[in-house]
Amino acid sequence: MIEAAAGRLSGHVRHTPLLTSPFLDEIAGRRVLVKPECLQHTGSFKFRGAWSAVSALPEAVRARGVIAYSSGNHAQGVAWAARQHGVPAVIIMPKDAPRLKIANTRALGAEVVLYDRGTESREEIGEALASARGLSLIRPYDESLVIAGQGTCGLEIAAQADDAGVHEADVLVCCGGGGLTSGIALALEARAPGLRARPVEPEGFDDTARSLAGGQILRNTGPESGLCDAIVTPQPGALTFPVMARLCGPGLVVSDDQVLHAMALAFARLKLVLEPGGAVALAAALFQPEAMEGAAVIAVASGGNVDAALFTRALERFAP
Repeated sequence: MIEAAAGRLSGHVRHTPLLTSPFLDEIAGRRVLVKPECLQHTGSFKFRGAWSAVSALPEAVRARGVIAYSSGNHAQGVAWAARQHGVPAVIIMPKDAPRLKIANTRALGAEVVLYDRGTESREEIGEALASARGLSLIRPYDESLVIAGQGTCGLEIAAQADDAGVHEADVLVCCGGGGLTSGIALALEARAPGLRARPVEPEGFDDTARSLAGGQILRNTGPESGLCDAIVTPQPGALTFPVMARLCGPGLVVSDDQVLHAMALAFARLKLVLEPGGAVALAAALFQPEAMEGAAVIAVASGGNVDAALFTRALERFAP
């Protein structure tokens, strides 16, 4: 399925590189390779899964339009994929999502429906609108075609790591519902079994790490929003968790300060703009070296859609 997704994405996706910096290597105490999906269309890896799902719909079904719910990155990916296919898109977004993500989603031509994540269910809103308007629902992570699209990132990592002479390493992945993590894990299983995917989450939203440790899906019980808005989910997906339980190493958890520091270092040393949720994997690679073994680590920088004020805060606080 991942190979089929790669075929549909061919000519449409950006093949993002693996970047390195001696400054980051020194901090981590090992070779650090960064996969900058912040350079992907719409500023995050989410374009991969969105294009995979939208392009796979039968033409007559796709023509009626698509609908998605997202705090921002999946929203933009689906909006852009729908626009490129010339079909309407409705995106359900929380009222407290970053303004940049709401504005970008509208600018890509989607109809944005805002909701209160404290009192309303995006799933219920999405299912109701999909039924009323005949739209195809593209779920953000618990959808096989989306997982397959995210897995194309893993195919690239496998080939690029081989070119770089890295055959055994942890591949750290920013993890919300687990679509990217499970997709990459499946791709690595097939193409680079010496590379092991590991989910990384922010403190207070470590449902995947706790679920992997406990052997069952566990929910977050705290607030529904935080610094790393792009990867704040209540629990791992029903489709993604079994894959992660079978293929991934233990989850890692990083603090907000470590995330902001990683954002500043990515800008200073790699000239990358990362959003908090897109920087958690790099934060773990740099500031939790004891949690990994081996001479190299690969970190996926999953997104870069950050408001200017928050990005400035990271730079001012942790500029090297």
